[in-house]
Amino acid sequence: MSDEPRVSRDLTYVWLAVSVVGITAGGLEWWAGSHDAAHVVWAATTAIGLLPLTLDTVRGLIRREAGVDLIALLAMAGSLALQEYLAGAVIALMLATGQALETYADRRAHRELSALLDRAPQMVTRYEDGELVVRPIDAVRPSDLLFVKTGEVVPVDGVLMSPGVFDESALTGESRPSERPEGDQIRSGAVNAGSAVDLRAVATAAESTYAGIIRLVQEAEKQKAPFVRVADRYAVIFIPLTLAIAAAAWLLSGDPIRALAVLVVATPCPLILAVPIAVVAGISRAARRGIIVKGGGALETLAHGTVLLFDKTGTLTAGIPHVADVEVFDDLTADELLRLAASLDQVSPHVLATSIVRSARERGLTLTFPSDVMERHGAGIEGKVDGSHVALGKTSFVAASVPLPRRARDVRRRTALDGSSCVFVAVDGEVAGALVIDDPIRPDSPRVIRTLRRAGINRVVMVTGDHPDVAESVGAALGVDRVLSERDPAEKVEAVEAEREEGVTIFVGDGLNDAPALAAADVGVAMGARGATASSEAADVVLIVDRLDRIGDAIGIARRSRRIAEQSVVIGMGLALGGMLLGAFGLLIPIAGAIVQEFIDVFAIVNALRALRGEKQVRRASPATHVADRFRSEHREFAPEVQRIRNVADRLGLMTPEETRRELEAVRVFLLERLPEHEEEEEAIVYPIVAEAMGGEDPMSSMARAHLEISHLGRIFRQLIEELSEDGPTPEDLMDLRRVLYGLHAILRLHFAQEEEAYAWLSSSEDDPASAVPAPVSG
Repeated sequence: MSDEPRVSRDLTYVWLAVSVVGITAGGLEWWAGSHDAAHVVWAATTAIGLLPLTLDTVRGLIRREAGVDLIALLAMAGSLALQEYLAGAVIALMLATGQALETYADRRAHRELSALLDRAPQMVTRYEDGELVVRPIDAVRPSDLLFVKTGEVVPVDGVLMSPGVFDESALTGESRPSERPEGDQIRSGAVNAGSAVDLRAVATAAESTYAGIIRLVQEAEKQKAPFVRVADRYAVIFIPLTLAIAAAAWLLSGDPIRALAVLVVATPCPLILAVPIAVVAGISRAARRGIIVKGGGALETLAHGTVLLFDKTGTLTAGIPHVADVEVFDDLTADELLRLAASLDQVSPHVLATSIVRSARERGLTLTFPSDVMERHGAGIEGKVDGSHVALGKTSFVAASVPLPRRARDVRRRTALDGSSCVFVAVDGEVAGALVIDDPIRPDSPRVIRTLRRAGINRVVMVTGDHPDVAESVGAALGVDRVLSERDPAEKVEAVEAEREEGVTIFVGDGLNDAPALAAADVGVAMGARGATASSEAADVVLIVDRLDRIGDAIGIARRSRRIAEQSVVIGMGLALGGMLLGAFGLLIPIAGAIVQEFIDVFAIVNALRALRGEKQVRRASPATHVADRFRSEHREFAPEVQRIRNVADRLGLMTPEETRRELEAVRVFLLERLPEHEEEEEAIVYPIVAEAMGGEDPMSSMARAHLEISHLGRIFRQLIEELSEDGPTPEDLMDLRRVLYGLHAILRLHFAQEEEAYAWLSSSEDDPASAVPAPVSG
């Protein structure tokens, strides 16, 4: 089958109308007793259908592509030669109907993809000399101040200059509008669902998120699946088989009508209808789930994936890191250091940049738009802010020609042990401080990995540029098979190529430095919701919904689409073969054969369209998602308090007695006043909901047991601080306090992570309109 359609889309319905009119008019003539006139009309209908078919068949033969159109051509020509005019006209109607059904199915399958294209903004409203002027979207440049009206699509990626409410359902699949504070980055393609807002552009239209998605959609629509080319090779086998059966029927019976009946039943083969429709339907269903698949080739390869490689930051981790601490090494204040770093990071697409900017905004710091910015992917970014040269990133980037301060080495060691990240900041060539950034593991990451293993992924590898201590800590928590740390973009490519020996590789990443590995893998999957355009361009599959469980959905959709295509082909060809044998034995006349084949084609197309729908799933109770969201929100509020417990334990013995008492009292208030209330409400409100959804016997027992252990350690801590003398803790007190505080820090982090996973599992189906127990991804 060639890339261009067998009959022009514009002529499909014209051909169908002519066929219907011709058969109807001939039938009326026959009913009126004018048999000769009826034969003339039917013959003319056959001849009209034969013209475009002959043209397309000749074109295919010139390209050495022998399709089943050849069988249709022989059947229609044979009908004219053997004066089976009605059979020829029915074949013409059958072909026209098949083309019309294929056109309809193709348009329906492309519906979600086309919807993205139709929303693309063409004009923007820009501030120019204090006035609002409408300009073409291509005129937008970074730092331009734009005005986005209520109901308008955000034209380019930018930074909000005022709070706003946005509907991002077209990008993320989430139906609920999201409130965004001033200073947040907003992606193009979102719809302003609140009051008009001002937006500071950080990219051109061509470089923005939505334009990248549109390019992906256009690529997806242009691609042709390898499975379709396999269908063409099936046709090469099917043609000689059909001709052999037809020739044998003629030779053994001496009746050419039997040969014609064989040809009629064999045309057109459902092979060329079902496969592309199932593939495109799968791509369309994936688009509805926030998954852009770049054509059938990627869908087919994804279905065969067995080795999964993950980047860490923004992929396995939450992708919403937060600044846990600001360390300064010179005369700058912590706020000024953070302000300079955040000002520069306003234009960076890196996943950590948003967290740095957000932290500065939350502290009420006024940011300046940077100039002369240069970013080295995977290393850092530098530029000018308020006349100062600012650089932030890895030590090798910011301190390439200056010695690293002693305190900087201490910070780097501490963050490596904690499993957090450290971004160093240099001002005018001197390392001025560091930002300690905590990027927790996504709550659903362990569950997703377990689900993927059950689905047939037999090897999971984490590839990251992080320090080995950080990488091993995350890898152990997730249960991956191998951890590859401190890998630069080139080494990530080498890792992908090495793992290819184990099977078909799938690489999942989000950043610019992941782009080479995404391109090198058999299937590259980009977490495009917060990732960079370059990684999305290099990938074969882009998750525009920032949820890791969509990888399982993508694999499930790919496998189900492939299975449905194969079913349609095998069943359709089997039915056609059965009809051919009936025709060969004289049990099926040409007209009846044409009608039978019409039903076979309709069945193949309708069956292929099943790929648009998901598997039937078992509905479960629908607890309100906001219940879990509330407690997840409280976990985020508690995160600084949990980190304070660790920091106090580290600094015991270094603080003054007054400072020690103040810090211990803050920990006491959290442990004995705020936390118990949270845990009591959790057990009373949300635990029963999660337990009912999970099923089984008391699935939340381990978490309830953790509450008891936290309460026990809290009582010990209270007793210790009540017994402290006015002069401060003794060496024995310090030992006991550290032991309890480190224990509390460890169990709280583990307990919150367990609860987050349970709540994420609950919400993973609640957020989906088809809320149900997750279907097996094997589809």
